[in-house]
Amino acid sequence: MKLYNTRRGVLLERADGRWVECGETIDALVARGAGMIPRLRAVAERQDEAPPPPAADLLAPIGSQEVWGAGVTYLRSRAARMEESHAAGGAGFYDRVYHAERPELFLKATAHRVVGPGQPMRLRRDSRWIVPEPELTLLVGPDASILGYTVGNDLSCRDLEGDNPLYLPQAKTYDRCAALGPGVLIAEAPLDPATPIRLEVRRNGDVVFAGETAVGRMKRSFEELVAFLYREASFPSGCFLMTGTGVVPPDAWSLRPGDVASIAIDPIGTLSNRME
Repeated sequence: MKLYNTRRGVLLERADGRWVECGETIDALVARGAGMIPRLRAVAERQDEAPPPPAADLLAPIGSQEVWGAGVTYLRSRAARMEESHAAGGAGFYDRVYHAERPELFLKATAHRVVGPGQPMRLRRDSRWIVPEPELTLLVGPDASILGYTVGNDLSCRDLEGDNPLYLPQAKTYDRCAALGPGVLIAEAPLDPATPIRLEVRRNGDVVFAGETAVGRMKRSFEELVAFLYREASFPSGCFLMTGTGVVPPDAWSLRPGDVASIAIDPIGTLSNRME
């Protein structure tokens, strides 16, 4: 089953394709922690139905949660970060964090900086090298339980981060820098490691970049990333955790205004956003 945030409230899509109103907000559901899943099972067993929402009514599946990111969790990401920061002498940082016990974790966005499916994302005006980062994103409860999975786009300014690793907050966090959606696949079973993550970018209708990776290529487990994130921090409303990217465009390539980035993770759906 999948959970959606819409203009008319939170809806649950059952396994049989029928829809039902949840009657609770995202925050109220996530606050239950691991208890959210049996609560949604009970909702799914109800006989009443709701009409499916039109695409224009879908919102980012977020309440007041923070969005955090994990970096250098794929070998391809490690290589890209080393390449972009080599001239600034920071390449060694990324090699070391890939092999270290402690992962790289950073605050990506607060809820008001997140957009949903079909909503425009924003390219920083002071960056010349911006890429989409397609990421499987975890919905995590206040009790550190993994409640579900959604699709995330972590826009990243590679020139800013490459100039100096201390510029990471500016390279990652700004208005409309993150997208989530279209819904949350409820974590009733572990996600298959073979699950593909696909990225396609269209410019004036033509595909200008496409790439693919798989969830199982991650170096770290979901549980490991969550454990480090929650080690000395509390999340009363839960949080979203982007788990890193294994798809990186070539060094000479950057997003432009008008580009449409589409990220597909088959069990969840496709998240598409136009760049402004």
